[in-house]
Amino acid sequence: MLAWFRALMPKEDRFFTLFEQHATLVVAAAESLRAALEGGPALHQHLQAVVDRENEADAVTREVLLAVRRTFITPFDRGDIKDLITAMDDAIDQMQKTTKTIRLFKITEFEPEMSQMAERIVQSAQIVRQLIPLLRSISTHAGQIGSLTEQVGRIEGETDDLYDAARSRLYEVKGPAGALYFWVSSEILDHLEKVMDRLEDVANEIHGTMIEHV
Repeated sequence: MLAWFRALMPKEDRFFTLFEQHATLVVAAAESLRAALEGGPALHQHLQAVVDRENEADAVTREVLLAVRRTFITPFDRGDIKDLITAMDDAIDQMQKTTKTIRLFKITEFEPEMSQMAERIVQSAQIVRQLIPLLRSISTHAGQIGSLTEQVGRIEGETDDLYDAARSRLYEVKGPAGALYFWVSSEILDHLEKVMDRLEDVANEIHGTMIEHV
């Protein structure tokens, strides 16, 4: 009876497939965000692409959370699964919030530090995509997981430096007369920094799960 019941439940491999699907969407959204921050005639097309990928990622997240409730045996702790997919979804949500701010204030030209931050977001998203398949044999790949998560931490530090440098430069260049521009630019910079923070959260979740299984 138990064997029949378990046969009806989602397979634990399904989690890894869903994580990989979500990670691919995070990378795609990050690449579209980077392209959008280059400006140009395709700006709104790139912004919409971020929104589309975020919607697709939401669907994957819902499927993961549903599978957590339905799966008899999960590949690792249910709480860790929820925390990981939530962190991944928070990252792409922040990308979508960045596009919302750009659209709201009709921004079409961007500061160089924004593009540089977006480039680092893409780099980190790609590392996350490298990390996710390693979860299938987490103890075997402990060393590689540790190295890749450290890379994300270093990139997050670089992004923080860009964030601070951009705000400082804009304040000096624009002065009191450019207070509105400074505020809007700071909103975009803030969202970009939060995207990077959420990607670091993903790396930290993976690293924490790896420590539990080594």
